[in-house]
Amino acid sequence: MNKDGKKVAVIGSGLGGIAAAISLAEAGYRVEIFEKNPQIGGKLNQLKAEGYTFDLGPSIMTLPHIFERLFERAGKKMADYFTIRPLRPHWRNFFPDGEVIDLYPEPERMDAELEKAGADPARFHRFLDYSGQLYDLVNRGYFEEGLDNAADFRRFYGLWDFRKFDLLRTMHGSVARHVRHPQIRDILDFFIKYVGSSAYAAPAFMNCLPTIQFRYDLWYVEGGLYRIAEGFGRLMEELGIAVHLNREVKKIETGEGRVRGLVTADGETIAADFVVCNMEVIPAAERLLDAPPKALKRLRKFEPACSGLVIDLGLDTVYPQLAHHNFFFSGNQREHFNSVFKKHLLPRDPTVYLVAASRTDPTVAPEGCDCLKILPHIPYLDPENPVPAEEYLALKKRILEKLERMGLTDLRKHVVFEHFWTPVDIERNYYSNRGSIYGVAADRWKNLGFKAPKQSPEYSNLFFVGGSVNPGGGMPMVLLSGQNAARQLVEEDRG
Repeated sequence: MNKDGKKVAVIGSGLGGIAAAISLAEAGYRVEIFEKNPQIGGKLNQLKAEGYTFDLGPSIMTLPHIFERLFERAGKKMADYFTIRPLRPHWRNFFPDGEVIDLYPEPERMDAELEKAGADPARFHRFLDYSGQLYDLVNRGYFEEGLDNAADFRRFYGLWDFRKFDLLRTMHGSVARHVRHPQIRDILDFFIKYVGSSAYAAPAFMNCLPTIQFRYDLWYVEGGLYRIAEGFGRLMEELGIAVHLNREVKKIETGEGRVRGLVTADGETIAADFVVCNMEVIPAAERLLDAPPKALKRLRKFEPACSGLVIDLGLDTVYPQLAHHNFFFSGNQREHFNSVFKKHLLPRDPTVYLVAASRTDPTVAPEGCDCLKILPHIPYLDPENPVPAEEYLALKKRILEKLERMGLTDLRKHVVFEHFWTPVDIERNYYSNRGSIYGVAADRWKNLGFKAPKQSPEYSNLFFVGGSVNPGGGMPMVLLSGQNAARQLVEEDRG
């Protein structure tokens, strides 16, 4: 505990809030978390039913060293809290013409896949070299230093390094510049899935994403990814962090340019020296701060990332052709991106992400059965043009028909358990901005890929974490947001 016993109240227990809470407790602050749901983890959530276990939210773990830091600073080892192991292949890609391409981090295995598909391995490796250079550049400042805007970038990188971000191209533009094979292009473009954006609108430096996987591997957590939340829960208990479940926050108290604390749904006022908000910036401004129209207008450039249709299926059979992670590609991925991100329409033929975790972990399904999580990206909610429930159901039907056409024969006949979420459910459960899954979209023209700053421009003792602030969505990124926000809070406190 620091010498004056200053108190930090954290709104929400997503991974950003958890990372901030742990970092601040390790720095000596008194920390309390207020969570509206009955469990910690935010979108890192789990469903268990009829012998099946589904990861409702994140299902891919990358950059485990960022997770490890939170344990190491407390003198602990992550391996004592949950167990991870690398996956092979990273994922399997299915195309409408019957082509199947696996991704491997080992160059010789990846080369064999590329040659089988008729792609040039040398071009692919030149792209990975380009991706690695971008990752090292982005990681050095944006990730590790927690840079929040263009001015921070100019100060940290200087004019020469700033030019290395390939700012004149989109993500797709640079992929196409390096790779000619159409299916390999589609695969590399779809790495943008990690942040729920469009490869045709995201800035080219988002091509750092493949390096996160090819250099640092792709991981599974034994028993399902919710074990991460459970492991952090144990660590928070050991650090003396009070976690209040089923305690929704209704208001952030302010006065004289500072936040004073919280008001919970049952009317209790909680005083605090600092507040860390894991609710996304725009919903927090609307729900908790009653922000004026002028303040909300400044936030419009932080457009929500996409939402998704979450289809969880328990099957009474196994489809042996599936890997742990699978992508069933659209016949026209450009049109898929345009439908979701430009036209804001449900796609006719989406690229579909499918997880068959029972390939790796037999505990998630009964013996001889498959446990499938199916997720196509779809537009976020538009209150002025709501999507009727029957249209979401029609899209679900088209997706299952697509999977049957692409090899999962008689899929619907083998369903013995089903769970289905639309963007409406995602917004209701997590108060995400219009049902977004990944926070803020990375858009070259609207925000140059930047998200909102972690420190409130209106209240110096209010900080935000999670996918709507820099560096953005995805588990390691929101953990970084929490760690970096905690560092900024300590700097603010010390003056």
